[in-house]
Amino acid sequence: MTPQPTAGPRGPAQTAETAQTAQTAETARTVETVFRMESPRVIAGVTRIVRDVGIAEELAQDALVAALEQWPRDGVPDNPGAWLMATARNRAVDLVRRRENYARKLAEIGRDQSAATAPPEEPADPDAIDDDLLRLVFTACHPVLSAEARTALTLRLLGGLTTTEIARAFLVPEPTVAQRIVRAKRTLATRNVAFEVPYGPDREARLGSVLDVIYLIFNEGYAATAGDDWLRPALCEDALRLARLLSGLLPKESEVHGLTALLEFQASRAAARTGPNGEPVLLKDQNRARWNRMLIARGVTALTRADATAAGAPGPYALQAGIAACHAHAYRYEETDWHRIATLYALLAARAPSPVVELNRAVAVSMAEGPAAALPLVDALTDVPALRDYHLLPSVRGDLLARLGRTGEARAEFARAASLTRNERERELLLRRAAEADG
Repeated sequence: MTPQPTAGPRGPAQTAETAQTAQTAETARTVETVFRMESPRVIAGVTRIVRDVGIAEELAQDALVAALEQWPRDGVPDNPGAWLMATARNRAVDLVRRRENYARKLAEIGRDQSAATAPPEEPADPDAIDDDLLRLVFTACHPVLSAEARTALTLRLLGGLTTTEIARAFLVPEPTVAQRIVRAKRTLATRNVAFEVPYGPDREARLGSVLDVIYLIFNEGYAATAGDDWLRPALCEDALRLARLLSGLLPKESEVHGLTALLEFQASRAAARTGPNGEPVLLKDQNRARWNRMLIARGVTALTRADATAAGAPGPYALQAGIAACHAHAYRYEETDWHRIATLYALLAARAPSPVVELNRAVAVSMAEGPAAALPLVDALTDVPALRDYHLLPSVRGDLLARLGRTGEARAEFARAASLTRNERERELLLRRAAEADG
Protein backbone atom coordinates (compact mmCIF):
# COMPACT_ATOMS: atom_id res chain seq x y z
CA MET A 1 0.00 0.00 0.00
CA THR A 2 1.30 3.40 -0.96
CA PRO A 3 1.89 5.44 2.15
CA GLN A 4 -0.19 8.58 2.38
CA PRO A 5 1.62 11.89 2.84
CA THR A 6 1.37 13.34 6.30
CA ALA A 7 0.64 16.97 7.06
CA GLY A 8 3.81 18.95 7.53
CA PRO A 9 4.49 22.37 8.89
CA ARG A 10 2.64 25.22 7.28
CA GLY A 11 4.57 27.00 4.59
CA PRO A 12 4.95 30.77 4.35
CA ALA A 13 2.11 30.99 1.80
CA GLN A 14 -0.29 29.06 4.06
CA THR A 15 0.66 31.14 7.10
CA ALA A 16 0.13 34.38 5.17
CA GLU A 17 -3.23 33.16 3.87
CA THR A 18 -4.37 32.20 7.37
CA ALA A 19 -3.29 35.57 8.73
CA GLN A 20 -5.09 37.37 5.90
CA THR A 21 -8.27 35.40 6.56
CA ALA A 22 -8.12 36.22 10.27
CA GLN A 23 -7.51 39.89 9.50
CA THR A 24 -10.47 39.99 7.09
CA ALA A 25 -12.73 38.39 9.69
CA GLU A 26 -11.57 40.86 12.34
CA THR A 27 -12.19 43.81 10.01
CA ALA A 28 -15.67 42.49 9.20
CA ARG A 29 -16.45 42.38 12.92
CA THR A 30 -15.18 45.94 13.26
CA VAL A 31 -17.40 47.06 10.40
CA GLU A 32 -20.46 45.46 11.94
CA THR A 33 -19.71 46.98 15.37
CA VAL A 34 -19.15 50.46 13.96
CA PHE A 35 -22.27 50.24 11.83
CA ARG A 36 -24.40 49.22 14.78
CA MET A 37 -23.10 52.22 16.72
CA GLU A 38 -23.28 54.75 13.89
CA SER A 39 -26.28 53.64 11.83
CA PRO A 40 -28.81 55.84 13.72
CA ARG A 41 -26.77 58.96 12.96
CA VAL A 42 -26.21 57.89 9.36
CA ILE A 43 -29.91 57.19 8.80
CA ALA A 44 -30.90 60.47 10.46
CA GLY A 45 -28.40 62.47 8.41
CA VAL A 46 -29.42 60.83 5.14
CA THR A 47 -33.14 61.21 5.90
CA ARG A 48 -32.58 64.97 5.96
CA ILE A 49 -31.49 64.67 2.29
CA VAL A 50 -33.90 62.09 0.84
CA ARG A 51 -36.87 62.76 3.16
CA ASP A 52 -37.75 59.05 3.28
CA VAL A 53 -36.69 56.92 6.24
CA GLY A 54 -37.05 53.68 4.27
CA ILE A 55 -34.71 54.88 1.52
CA ALA A 56 -32.34 56.34 4.12
CA GLU A 57 -32.08 52.95 5.82
CA GLU A 58 -31.34 51.30 2.47
CA LEU A 59 -28.60 53.84 1.72
CA ALA A 60 -27.09 53.24 5.15
CA GLN A 61 -27.06 49.51 4.35
CA ASP A 62 -25.35 50.31 1.03
CA ALA A 63 -22.65 52.14 2.98
CA LEU A 64 -22.26 49.05 5.18
CA VAL A 65 -21.78 46.85 2.12
CA ALA A 66 -19.18 49.29 0.77
CA ALA A 67 -17.31 49.18 4.06
CA LEU A 68 -17.33 45.37 4.06
CA GLU A 69 -15.82 45.48 0.57
CA GLN A 70 -13.27 48.26 1.06
CA TRP A 71 -12.07 48.20 4.66
CA PRO A 72 -10.53 44.69 4.54
CA ARG A 73 -8.56 45.85 1.48
CA ASP A 74 -7.74 49.46 2.39
CA GLY A 75 -7.82 49.31 6.18
CA VAL A 76 -10.26 50.78 8.70
CA PRO A 77 -10.40 54.60 8.31
CA ASP A 78 -9.33 56.86 11.16
CA ASN A 79 -12.93 58.05 11.59
CA PRO A 80 -15.11 55.09 10.53
CA GLY A 81 -18.37 56.80 11.51
CA ALA A 82 -17.58 59.82 9.32
CA TRP A 83 -16.65 57.44 6.47
CA LEU A 84 -20.02 55.71 6.67
CA MET A 85 -21.82 59.05 6.86
CA ALA A 86 -19.95 60.48 3.86
CA THR A 87 -20.52 57.33 1.78
CA ALA A 88 -24.25 57.20 2.56
CA ARG A 89 -24.69 60.94 1.97
CA ASN A 90 -22.88 60.78 -1.37
CA ARG A 91 -25.22 58.02 -2.48
CA ALA A 92 -28.17 60.01 -1.22
CA VAL A 93 -27.08 63.02 -3.26
CA ASP A 94 -26.65 60.82 -6.33
CA LEU A 95 -30.13 59.45 -5.84
CA VAL A 96 -31.66 62.91 -5.46
CA ARG A 97 -29.75 64.10 -8.49
CA ARG A 98 -31.28 61.32 -10.58
CA ARG A 99 -34.81 62.19 -9.62
CA GLU A 100 -36.86 64.34 -11.93
CA ASN A 101 -37.70 66.72 -9.13
CA TYR A 102 -34.08 67.26 -8.16
CA ALA A 103 -34.28 71.05 -8.23
CA ARG A 104 -37.37 71.09 -6.01
CA LYS A 105 -35.76 68.77 -3.53
CA LEU A 106 -32.70 70.99 -3.34
CA ALA A 107 -34.89 74.00 -2.62
CA GLU A 108 -36.83 72.15 0.09
CA ILE A 109 -33.77 71.14 2.04
CA GLY A 110 -31.97 74.44 1.49
CA ARG A 111 -28.94 73.01 -0.25
CA ASP A 112 -27.28 74.56 -3.28
CA GLN A 113 -25.61 72.70 -6.11
CA SER A 114 -22.09 73.08 -4.80
CA ALA A 115 -22.98 71.79 -1.35
CA ALA A 116 -24.76 68.79 -2.85
CA THR A 117 -21.78 68.01 -5.10
CA ALA A 118 -19.31 67.79 -2.24
CA PRO A 119 -20.94 66.92 1.06
CA PRO A 120 -18.59 67.19 4.04
CA GLU A 121 -17.09 63.96 5.29
CA GLU A 122 -18.47 64.60 8.75
CA PRO A 123 -20.89 67.11 10.22
CA ALA A 124 -19.23 70.36 11.19
CA ASP A 125 -21.41 70.69 14.28
CA PRO A 126 -21.97 67.63 16.51
CA ASP A 127 -25.22 69.18 17.75
CA ALA A 128 -26.58 68.97 14.19
CA ILE A 129 -26.33 65.20 14.45
CA ASP A 130 -28.35 65.22 17.64
CA ASP A 131 -30.95 67.45 16.04
CA ASP A 132 -31.29 64.99 13.18
CA LEU A 133 -31.68 62.13 15.63
CA LEU A 134 -34.43 64.04 17.42
CA ARG A 135 -36.15 64.79 14.10
CA LEU A 136 -35.94 61.09 13.27
CA VAL A 137 -37.63 60.16 16.56
CA PHE A 138 -40.49 62.61 16.03
CA THR A 139 -40.88 61.54 12.40
CA ALA A 140 -41.08 57.87 13.31
CA CYS A 141 -43.58 58.73 16.06
CA HIS A 142 -46.04 60.45 13.72
CA PRO A 143 -49.71 59.80 14.65
CA VAL A 144 -50.42 58.28 11.22
CA LEU A 145 -48.70 55.20 12.67
CA SER A 146 -50.03 52.97 15.40
CA ALA A 147 -48.34 53.22 18.79
CA GLU A 148 -46.75 49.78 18.29
CA ALA A 149 -45.47 50.71 14.83
CA ARG A 150 -43.97 53.97 16.07
CA THR A 151 -41.95 52.29 18.76
CA ALA A 152 -40.84 49.37 16.60
CA LEU A 153 -39.74 51.65 13.75
CA THR A 154 -37.77 53.98 15.99
CA LEU A 155 -36.05 51.12 17.77
CA ARG A 156 -35.09 49.79 14.36
CA LEU A 157 -33.85 53.08 12.93
CA LEU A 158 -32.53 54.84 16.00
CA GLY A 159 -31.68 51.98 18.30
CA GLY A 160 -30.18 49.81 15.60
CA LEU A 161 -32.06 46.80 16.97
CA THR A 162 -32.77 43.77 14.83
CA THR A 163 -36.30 42.50 14.28
CA THR A 164 -35.53 39.66 16.70
CA GLU A 165 -34.42 42.05 19.44
CA ILE A 166 -37.46 44.28 19.00
CA ALA A 167 -39.78 41.27 19.13
CA ARG A 168 -38.10 40.23 22.34
CA ALA A 169 -38.52 43.68 23.84
CA PHE A 170 -42.22 43.72 22.91
CA LEU A 171 -42.81 40.07 23.79
CA VAL A 172 -44.47 39.51 20.39
CA PRO A 173 -43.66 37.25 17.40
CA GLU A 174 -40.92 38.37 15.00
CA PRO A 175 -43.17 38.38 11.89
CA THR A 176 -45.49 40.81 13.66
CA VAL A 177 -42.63 43.24 14.27
CA ALA A 178 -41.33 42.86 10.71
CA GLN A 179 -44.76 43.70 9.27
CA ARG A 180 -45.11 46.72 11.54
CA ILE A 181 -41.77 48.14 10.40
CA VAL A 182 -42.40 47.59 6.69
CA ARG A 183 -45.88 49.10 6.86
CA ALA A 184 -44.68 52.03 8.96
CA LYS A 185 -41.99 53.02 6.48
CA ARG A 186 -44.45 52.70 3.61
CA THR A 187 -47.03 54.83 5.42
CA LEU A 188 -44.53 57.61 6.19
CA ALA A 189 -43.50 57.68 2.53
CA THR A 190 -47.00 57.65 1.05
CA ARG A 191 -48.24 60.31 3.51
CA ASN A 192 -45.21 62.55 2.82
CA VAL A 193 -44.54 62.96 6.54
CA ALA A 194 -42.12 65.85 7.08
CA PHE A 195 -38.72 65.22 8.65
CA GLU A 196 -39.03 67.72 11.48
CA VAL A 197 -39.60 68.37 15.15
CA PRO A 198 -43.23 69.57 15.17
CA TYR A 199 -44.71 72.38 17.24
CA GLY A 200 -47.91 72.96 19.18
CA PRO A 201 -50.61 70.26 19.21
CA ASP A 202 -48.67 68.08 16.75
CA ARG A 203 -45.76 67.86 19.15
CA GLU A 204 -48.05 67.05 22.09
CA ALA A 205 -49.69 64.26 20.08
CA ARG A 206 -46.35 62.56 19.52
CA LEU A 207 -44.63 63.27 22.82
CA GLY A 208 -45.82 60.19 24.69
CA SER A 209 -44.54 57.85 21.99
CA VAL A 210 -41.26 59.75 21.77
CA LEU A 211 -40.69 59.33 25.50
CA ASP A 212 -41.55 55.63 25.33
CA VAL A 213 -39.13 55.10 22.45
CA ILE A 214 -36.25 56.91 24.17
CA TYR A 215 -36.89 54.82 27.28
CA LEU A 216 -36.88 51.55 25.33
CA ILE A 217 -33.67 52.49 23.53
CA PHE A 218 -32.01 53.18 26.88
CA ASN A 219 -33.26 49.89 28.28
CA GLU A 220 -31.83 47.95 25.36
CA GLY A 221 -28.46 49.53 26.07
CA TYR A 222 -28.81 49.05 29.83
CA ALA A 223 -29.59 45.31 29.61
CA ALA A 224 -29.25 43.99 26.07
CA THR A 225 -31.89 41.45 25.06
CA ALA A 226 -29.43 39.41 23.00
CA GLY A 227 -25.76 39.03 22.19
CA ASP A 228 -22.56 38.53 24.15
CA ASP A 229 -22.53 41.87 26.00
CA TRP A 230 -24.63 42.78 29.02
CA LEU A 231 -24.38 46.50 28.28
CA ARG A 232 -24.52 48.49 25.03
CA PRO A 233 -23.27 51.89 26.26
CA ALA A 234 -23.72 53.67 22.92
CA LEU A 235 -27.49 53.11 23.06
CA CYS A 236 -27.64 54.44 26.63
CA GLU A 237 -25.64 57.51 25.61
CA ASP A 238 -27.87 58.21 22.60
CA ALA A 239 -31.05 57.84 24.66
CA LEU A 240 -29.74 60.06 27.45
CA ARG A 241 -28.61 62.70 24.95
CA LEU A 242 -32.04 62.69 23.32
CA ALA A 243 -33.76 63.00 26.69
CA ARG A 244 -31.57 65.98 27.60
CA LEU A 245 -32.28 67.61 24.24
CA LEU A 246 -35.99 67.10 24.76
CA SER A 247 -35.75 68.67 28.23
CA GLY A 248 -34.30 71.79 26.68
CA LEU A 249 -36.90 71.77 23.93
CA LEU A 250 -39.86 71.27 26.27
CA PRO A 251 -38.92 72.83 29.64
CA LYS A 252 -42.52 72.89 30.90
CA GLU A 253 -43.25 69.19 30.30
CA SER A 254 -43.02 67.34 33.61
CA GLU A 255 -42.73 63.87 32.11
CA VAL A 256 -39.84 64.92 29.87
CA HIS A 257 -37.91 65.91 32.99
CA GLY A 258 -39.12 62.73 34.71
CA LEU A 259 -37.71 60.55 31.93
CA THR A 260 -34.45 62.49 31.91
CA ALA A 261 -34.13 62.05 35.67
CA LEU A 262 -34.80 58.32 35.38
CA LEU A 263 -32.12 57.86 32.71
CA GLU A 264 -29.58 59.98 34.63
CA PHE A 265 -30.08 57.83 37.72
CA GLN A 266 -29.91 54.57 35.79
CA ALA A 267 -26.85 55.64 33.79
CA SER A 268 -25.07 56.54 37.02
CA ARG A 269 -24.78 52.82 37.87
CA ALA A 270 -23.33 51.69 34.53
CA ALA A 271 -19.69 51.34 35.64
CA ALA A 272 -20.69 49.10 38.58
CA ARG A 273 -23.09 46.84 36.66
CA THR A 274 -20.40 44.63 35.11
CA GLY A 275 -17.36 42.87 36.48
CA PRO A 276 -13.80 42.73 35.09
CA ASN A 277 -14.79 40.26 32.35
CA GLY A 278 -18.09 41.90 31.44
CA GLU A 279 -20.20 39.66 33.66
CA PRO A 280 -23.37 41.17 35.20
CA VAL A 281 -23.16 42.42 38.80
CA LEU A 282 -26.48 42.45 40.65
CA LEU A 283 -27.67 45.60 42.41
CA LYS A 284 -26.99 44.23 45.89
CA ASP A 285 -23.42 43.33 44.95
CA GLN A 286 -22.46 46.56 43.20
CA ASN A 287 -19.65 48.76 44.47
CA ARG A 288 -21.59 51.98 45.00
CA ALA A 289 -18.39 53.98 45.16
CA ARG A 290 -18.29 53.45 41.39
CA TRP A 291 -21.70 55.05 40.90
CA ASN A 292 -21.37 58.34 39.05
CA ARG A 293 -22.31 61.05 41.55
CA MET A 294 -22.38 63.75 38.87
CA LEU A 295 -25.10 61.86 36.99
CA ILE A 296 -26.97 61.32 40.25
CA ALA A 297 -26.86 65.06 40.91
CA ARG A 298 -28.18 65.70 37.40
CA GLY A 299 -30.95 63.19 38.10
CA VAL A 300 -31.91 65.00 41.30
CA THR A 301 -32.06 68.29 39.40
CA ALA A 302 -34.22 66.82 36.64
CA LEU A 303 -36.56 65.16 39.17
CA THR A 304 -36.94 68.49 40.98
CA ARG A 305 -37.94 70.10 37.67
CA ALA A 306 -40.41 67.27 37.01
CA ASP A 307 -42.06 67.89 40.39
CA ALA A 308 -42.08 71.66 39.86
CA THR A 309 -43.76 71.45 36.45
CA ALA A 310 -46.28 68.71 37.27
CA ALA A 311 -49.86 69.89 36.91
CA GLY A 312 -51.16 67.23 39.31
CA ALA A 313 -50.01 63.80 40.45
CA PRO A 314 -46.60 62.71 39.13
CA GLY A 315 -46.60 60.84 35.83
CA PRO A 316 -45.20 57.34 35.20
CA TYR A 317 -41.68 58.47 34.35
CA ALA A 318 -41.49 60.81 37.34
CA LEU A 319 -42.62 57.92 39.57
CA GLN A 320 -39.97 55.63 38.12
CA ALA A 321 -37.40 58.37 38.61
CA GLY A 322 -38.50 58.59 42.25
CA ILE A 323 -37.86 54.85 42.60
CA ALA A 324 -34.42 55.20 41.02
CA ALA A 325 -33.69 58.12 43.36
CA CYS A 326 -34.33 55.85 46.36
CA HIS A 327 -31.55 53.57 45.15
CA ALA A 328 -29.26 56.49 44.34
CA HIS A 329 -29.61 57.98 47.82
CA ALA A 330 -28.70 54.69 49.55
CA TYR A 331 -24.93 54.52 50.04
CA ARG A 332 -25.27 50.86 51.06
CA TYR A 333 -27.74 48.27 49.76
CA GLU A 334 -28.99 47.71 53.32
CA GLU A 335 -29.98 51.39 53.58
CA THR A 336 -32.43 51.19 50.65
CA ASP A 337 -35.91 52.44 51.55
CA TRP A 338 -37.83 49.45 50.17
CA HIS A 339 -41.09 50.48 51.82
CA ARG A 340 -41.08 53.76 49.87
CA ILE A 341 -40.11 51.93 46.69
CA ALA A 342 -43.01 49.49 47.14
CA THR A 343 -45.35 52.45 47.68
CA LEU A 344 -44.11 54.19 44.54
CA TYR A 345 -44.56 50.97 42.54
CA ALA A 346 -48.14 50.73 43.81
CA LEU A 347 -48.76 54.29 42.58
CA LEU A 348 -47.12 53.43 39.25
CA ALA A 349 -49.28 50.31 38.91
CA ALA A 350 -52.38 52.47 39.41
CA ARG A 351 -51.18 55.14 36.95
CA ALA A 352 -49.71 52.88 34.25
CA PRO A 353 -50.74 49.28 34.94
CA SER A 354 -48.69 46.51 33.35
CA PRO A 355 -47.57 42.99 34.35
CA VAL A 356 -43.92 44.11 34.35
CA VAL A 357 -44.71 46.88 36.84
CA GLU A 358 -46.50 44.32 39.02
CA LEU A 359 -43.45 42.05 38.87
CA ASN A 360 -41.20 44.90 39.96
CA ARG A 361 -43.63 45.78 42.72
CA ALA A 362 -43.43 42.19 43.94
CA VAL A 363 -39.66 42.47 44.17
CA ALA A 364 -39.97 45.63 46.26
CA VAL A 365 -42.58 43.98 48.50
CA SER A 366 -40.25 41.01 49.00
CA MET A 367 -37.53 43.33 50.25
CA ALA A 368 -39.88 45.40 52.42
CA GLU A 369 -42.04 42.60 53.86
CA GLY A 370 -40.23 39.36 53.04
CA PRO A 371 -40.38 36.75 50.24
CA ALA A 372 -43.50 35.05 51.63
CA ALA A 373 -45.51 38.25 51.12
CA ALA A 374 -44.28 38.63 47.53
CA LEU A 375 -44.57 35.06 46.23
CA PRO A 376 -48.39 35.17 45.79
CA LEU A 377 -48.00 38.40 43.79
CA VAL A 378 -45.55 36.66 41.44
CA ASP A 379 -47.61 33.49 41.22
CA ALA A 380 -50.57 35.59 40.09
CA LEU A 381 -48.51 36.65 37.05
CA THR A 382 -47.51 33.18 35.86
CA ASP A 383 -50.58 32.83 33.62
CA VAL A 384 -50.30 36.29 32.05
CA PRO A 385 -49.75 35.66 28.31
CA ALA A 386 -47.34 38.60 27.86
CA LEU A 387 -44.99 37.15 30.51
CA ARG A 388 -45.09 33.55 29.34
CA ASP A 389 -41.63 33.76 27.77
CA TYR A 390 -40.32 36.65 29.88
CA HIS A 391 -37.18 35.36 31.57
CA LEU A 392 -37.35 37.76 34.51
CA LEU A 393 -40.55 36.17 35.79
CA PRO A 394 -38.97 32.77 36.61
CA SER A 395 -35.81 34.60 37.69
CA VAL A 396 -37.71 36.61 40.32
CA ARG A 397 -39.70 33.57 41.36
CA GLY A 398 -36.47 31.57 41.70
CA ASP A 399 -35.00 34.25 43.96
CA LEU A 400 -38.06 34.24 46.20
CA LEU A 401 -38.07 30.44 46.43
CA ALA A 402 -34.37 30.38 47.24
CA ARG A 403 -34.88 32.87 50.05
CA LEU A 404 -37.69 30.68 51.37
CA GLY A 405 -35.39 27.64 51.39
CA ARG A 406 -37.23 25.85 48.56
CA THR A 407 -33.97 25.21 46.74
CA GLY A 408 -35.14 22.52 44.32
CA GLU A 409 -37.93 24.68 42.99
CA ALA A 410 -35.58 27.67 42.87
CA ARG A 411 -33.05 25.76 40.78
CA ALA A 412 -35.76 24.81 38.26
CA GLU A 413 -36.92 28.43 37.98
CA PHE A 414 -33.39 29.77 37.43
CA ALA A 415 -32.76 27.08 34.81
CA ARG A 416 -35.99 28.01 33.03
CA ALA A 417 -35.04 31.68 33.12
CA ALA A 418 -31.65 30.83 31.63
CA SER A 419 -33.35 28.96 28.79
CA LEU A 420 -35.50 31.98 27.97
CA THR A 421 -32.89 34.75 27.89
CA ARG A 422 -30.96 35.45 24.68
CA ASN A 423 -28.19 37.36 26.37
CA GLU A 424 -25.16 35.15 26.99
CA ARG A 425 -23.96 37.08 30.04
CA GLU A 426 -27.37 36.88 31.65
CA ARG A 427 -27.63 33.18 30.84
CA GLU A 428 -24.32 32.54 32.59
CA LEU A 429 -25.53 34.43 35.67
CA LEU A 430 -28.81 32.52 35.84
CA LEU A 431 -27.12 29.15 35.39
CA ARG A 432 -24.72 30.06 38.18
CA ARG A 433 -27.63 30.92 40.43
CA ALA A 434 -29.25 27.59 39.57
CA ALA A 435 -26.06 25.79 40.58
CA GLU A 436 -25.85 27.83 43.80
CA ALA A 437 -29.43 26.87 44.66
CA ASP A 438 -28.42 23.19 44.45
CA GLY A 439 -25.38 23.86 46.61
